[in-house]
Order: sequence, then structure tokens, then C-alpha cells
Amino acid sequence: MTRHNVTSRAHGNPVCIGGMSTSSQTATPGPVMAGGSQRRALSPVWSLAAALLGFFMVTLDVVIVNVALPDIRREMTSGISGLQWVVDGYTLMFAALLLSAGSLSDRIGARRAFGGGVVLFTLASAACGLAPSLAALVAARFVQGAAAAAMMPASMALITHAYADPGRRARAVALWTLGGTAASTSGPLLGGVLTLVSWRLIFFVNLPAGAIALVLLARVAHSPRHPVPFDWAGQVAAVVAMGGLTYGAIEAGSAGITAPRVLAALALAVTGLASFIALQARVRHPMLPLSLFRSRTVSVAVATGFAFMVGYYGLPFVMSLYLQQLRGLPAWETGIVFLPMMLVGAILTPLLARLTGRFGSRSLIITGLAAMTAGLTVMALLPSPAPVVLLSALMIATGLAGPLVMPPVMALLLQAVPARRAGVASGVFNTSRQIGGALAVAVFGALLASRATFVHGLRVSLLIAAAVVLVAAAVSTRLLPARSGRVQ
Repeated sequence: MTRHNVTSRAHGNPVCIGGMSTSSQTATPGPVMAGGSQRRALSPVWSLAAALLGFFMVTLDVVIVNVALPDIRREMTSGISGLQWVVDGYTLMFAALLLSAGSLSDRIGARRAFGGGVVLFTLASAACGLAPSLAALVAARFVQGAAAAAMMPASMALITHAYADPGRRARAVALWTLGGTAASTSGPLLGGVLTLVSWRLIFFVNLPAGAIALVLLARVAHSPRHPVPFDWAGQVAAVVAMGGLTYGAIEAGSAGITAPRVLAALALAVTGLASFIALQARVRHPMLPLSLFRSRTVSVAVATGFAFMVGYYGLPFVMSLYLQQLRGLPAWETGIVFLPMMLVGAILTPLLARLTGRFGSRSLIITGLAAMTAGLTVMALLPSPAPVVLLSALMIATGLAGPLVMPPVMALLLQAVPARRAGVASGVFNTSRQIGGALAVAVFGALLASRATFVHGLRVSLLIAAAVVLVAAAVSTRLLPARSGRVQ
């Protein structure tokens, strides 16, 4: 192995995916390897395996919780707003810290950032499983989200440092994405099976995964470090804005939109957002360069990512509650209902390159969003006694949108920005996705707060999601071809 296999690339383009980036830098040489055992110990395979497992853990905790929500509600005697916080506590911190997590990885080194994130994530998972109360569970979910934000960019940086050759790196990234695909596909069913014993097991499953990730990481070379600017003021403003908006939306369901605490939270969100925008326009090294939005492609991609997650994240939340609370399905059967939706994405993903070459990215994006709109609309208009098999089949339309929308949108986004801004553009895109998912759970949960009007709230939620996705489909027709309107 050459020194470039265990260090950062020098003077290269940033590599990013899913909001993760590493800055171009001159690498610090790794440790001298005197024997064959040391060379094996520093094989890039260990970096890839650790990163893949980390991505699996982070993604799994997004999807596995939904089917366990009714059991959590029964044991914790919680209302719908408590369940919303169980889901959104994780997503909120993930979204709020993702933009600046890449800077942390560069500052302290990817290996250290990833290891710290895994340790914190594993401990927080144990705290979730042992939580004596809903408040303790939500607090642990907040910590999980913060740890996930630290792990994601560091996991990609580990691969970047380990694979200097662009071709090998691209293959490694493709394998890395399998971690997320496997988690998305297995999460609902795994959560349902584990919930047969106890909902707490959905969090304890992270303990052996975290231990294995740390064992793998021990065989990874130390990562280079370099000082990078950190926008502390912008980060605080972002957390205030997202937190206030999420809290206000969740509490509006139980307290009403005119409740003093709801109005105060929304006012805090507006203040935080205004402060964030003002800071980003003035600071020398902003988390979010506003000039990115001069590109039509960037603006449309960010809006599309937001809308996609409203449907893709909101649907499992409302349907998990509906299938278990109103239709009487156990958790494991609910997981099976979601399985076709998740499997279709895994099946279609290997064909994506061929489909993109034949039909073009824009056509795939519009088709995927249109399919999601149709599926959500039909589900909203179905009579209540509709067969569960039919509901499962209709969810496939939302599953189709996963591979048809997200990879092509990401590709167009990265082609629309210069290499030096690819990382921050990717971070902005994925932050918008997480915000879309968090707000979907907050708003839809508010509509489902009353059992007497649950079905009506379910229909309204699905129609809202369909309308948001339909707008995104219309806006996506304005996506420019690659390299057009490229922001500088």
C-alpha cells in the first residue's frame, strides 16, 4: 500500500455524498509500515467496512422506529406529540448539525470524529433502550441525532483517505451506499420482529453494531487533521430556527396554533432564521453560502429534496400508526406491509445508470415524483376498509421515487456547482431533506392527535404530502441540463 492509501488526497476535488465532504489538503504521511501484518492492518478495506457499518446504523435508526411507535406509546402512556418527538428528536439534531459536521471531521481527523460519533451513538442507543420515561427517551434520541451528524461526513472522509485512486474510490462509495440501502430495506421488518419481544431491542441492536464498527476502526490509519473555520454563530442560529419550528408544529397539534408556547416557538424560529440568513450574508466562512442559490438547479434540487422527504418520511409515520392502532396489525405484520416499498428501491438501484443514460435525469425525477403523488393521492381517497394488500401495493409508488429521484437530483446538483463547493452544496441538500422529514412528522402528527378524527387527519396528511410532491414535480421541469447555469 502506498502512503496515499492511508492519507488524505492532495490537491484533489472534494468527494461528497449525502452531505459529507472533506476539504482538499496536503496530506500528512501515515505511519511507516514495516511488516506484512501492519500493511494488512492498514488495508483500505477496514476503512470501507467501518464506514459502511456506520452508515447502516445511522440509516437504520431513521426507519426502524416507526413500527415500534404504538408499543412505545402504550408503555410510556404517551400522546401523539410524545411519539413525534421520539422521531423528530433524532432528525432535528441530525439536520441542524450536518452542515458543520464536515468541519469537525477536518479539524480533529475523520478517524477520531467517526470513532467519537460511534461511541456516542452506541451509548445513546443504550440510553434509549433503558429509558425509564418518555423524556429520557427523547433526550437520548437527541444525542443519537447529534452523534449521527458527526458520523456521516467522517464515514465518507475515511473512504476518501483510504482510496486515492478515483476509480477504486467510486467503487468503494458504491459499496458504502449499500449500508444505507440494507438499513432502509430491513428496518421496518427488523423493527417489527424485534418489537415482538420488546420495542427496546430496536435500540439495543446498535450495541453490537457499534462494537464491531470500533473494532474495524482500530485497524484504520490515523487521519490527517487541519484547521478549518467553524461558524459557531450560524450553527446556534440554525439550531434555534429548526428547534423552534419543530416544537411549534408539534405542540400546535395538542395545544392549538394560538397557544402562547406555540406562538413563542414560532416567533423564535422566525428570529433564528432571520439571524441565520443575516449571518450567512456577512461572515467570511459561512455554513451556507447564499450565492449557491443563484443557480436554478441548486434551488430546484434543494426544494425537491425537501418535498421528497415530506412524502417518503411522512408516509411510514402515519401508516405505521394507522395499521397498528386502527387496523389492529401487530408490529411484525406492519413491517411486512412496508417491505415491498423498500425492496423496489433496492431492486431498481442497480439499473439506475442505464435508465439515466436512456431517459435523462430530469425525466426520471419527474416520473418518480409523479408516481409518489399518484400513490399518496389514491391512498388518501381509499375507503377505510381497503385491503391491507392494496395499501402495501400503493406504497410501491413511493418506493419507486427513492431511486428515481434522489440519485439523479444529487448528480445534477453536484454538476451545477464548482468542485470547491460540492461539499457544502451536498450538505445543504441533505439538510433540506432532513428538515422536510422532521416537519412532515410534526405536522402530520398534529393532524392525528385526536383518535376521533384520526382517519380524517390521515387523509389530510397524505393529501398534503401529495400536494407538496406535486409542486416539486412541476418545479423539477425547470431543472437545467448538466453544467447549465453553473454557479461559481
